[in-house]
Amino acid sequence: MYETETDMERLVLVSASMEENEDSLDELEMLAETSGAEVVGRLIQKRETAHPRHYLGKGKLDELKDYIQSTQATGILCDDELSSSQLKHLDNSLNIKILDRTMVILDIFANRAVSAEGKAQVELAQLQYRLSRLSGLGHQLSRQGGSVGGAKGLGIGARGPGEKKLETDRRHIQSRISQLKEDLREIQTKRATQREKRVQSGIPVIALVGYTNAGKSTLMNAITDANVLAENKLFATLETTTRTTSLPGGTPVLFTDTVGFIHKLPHHLIRAFRATLEELQYATILIHVVDAANPAHLDQIAVVHETLNELHCLDKPMITALNKADLFPSISIGQSNDQSVSISAKSGYNLPALLDKVESVLQSMRTRYTLLIPYNKGHVVSLLHKHCEVIDESHIEEGTQIEAYIPTELCGQMEEYRCG
Repeated sequence: MYETETDMERLVLVSASMEENEDSLDELEMLAETSGAEVVGRLIQKRETAHPRHYLGKGKLDELKDYIQSTQATGILCDDELSSSQLKHLDNSLNIKILDRTMVILDIFANRAVSAEGKAQVELAQLQYRLSRLSGLGHQLSRQGGSVGGAKGLGIGARGPGEKKLETDRRHIQSRISQLKEDLREIQTKRATQREKRVQSGIPVIALVGYTNAGKSTLMNAITDANVLAENKLFATLETTTRTTSLPGGTPVLFTDTVGFIHKLPHHLIRAFRATLEELQYATILIHVVDAANPAHLDQIAVVHETLNELHCLDKPMITALNKADLFPSISIGQSNDQSVSISAKSGYNLPALLDKVESVLQSMRTRYTLLIPYNKGHVVSLLHKHCEVIDESHIEEGTQIEAYIPTELCGQMEEYRCG
């Protein structure tokens, strides 16, 4: 007989910070619920820094023990990434399941990964996290079991490689990490080849970025009929989706949906997903989708900008799409400019204006060329008609003369045919 189902985990949210943490704990509660847990209470201690051994001070830790008993909690969830020492001492003091924000985010990613690449990226992030915390996770892992893949009843922190008894052999973990990195390098090589073909084609790439659950997938579906999973959940989709569509003026473009960002996004995930996130560096334009109806949208904008800066993408042309405009009468994003558009991805409100804005930004990034294409270079003429806005075309003795707006990606290839 094997137990295949357990009761829902009952968690107390815990925070140790000088900042007002209610918004952060609201988000942490959503993360917990997304992982299938029930939040039964909160405990906050205002401190300059978290206690290096117990996360909380001794008095607050005693209060937490009583609170756990009164709420009949089965675990605690801390709003920060715990060190190995903090994990170990909290486990010894409370004798209860200890989780942190990073564990829960990794757990959600492990449950949502579908492709071989996504699963490898998540497993790599989990292994890197746990390798540095084996001494603190020893008791935690000894209580976990089950099959790989987030089967029902495993509980938070047990999805993915948690079932493989990682504490038994550090060298085994390091070997697995090396193998995963090699697998991801091969995937990155394939991505580079695909990216090179896209660059050669000259088709502009429009990447959707934003905070998790801001509406990127809904917008992707509305613009391209991509049929991407779109739910009111954190990290509803992890897989990068790319679709071709045309702007109102007829310009073909590629729209790419990317994984959402979040406050305190684990560095293990950023490193593991770097091959995927690096696609943003090669995008022509970024569309920053903002949940403008969220009271914390300004903080979310700051988190997205910080993450883009870490990925060296903040200097790219960016349009801000203020989503869910049907839910608020007016909005101020602090850095509002003429590159902002209020939309509703769900109802379709003002999406034509957003696409017009994309076309306008692309227009500003193109150069007007007069080209003379020899008659034996007919493929170049076809390329121009496919990916450029041709203004005038005539046939003279030397070849086909074309006047067109050339996107930046194709300017280098067209330079040899330029005249006048």
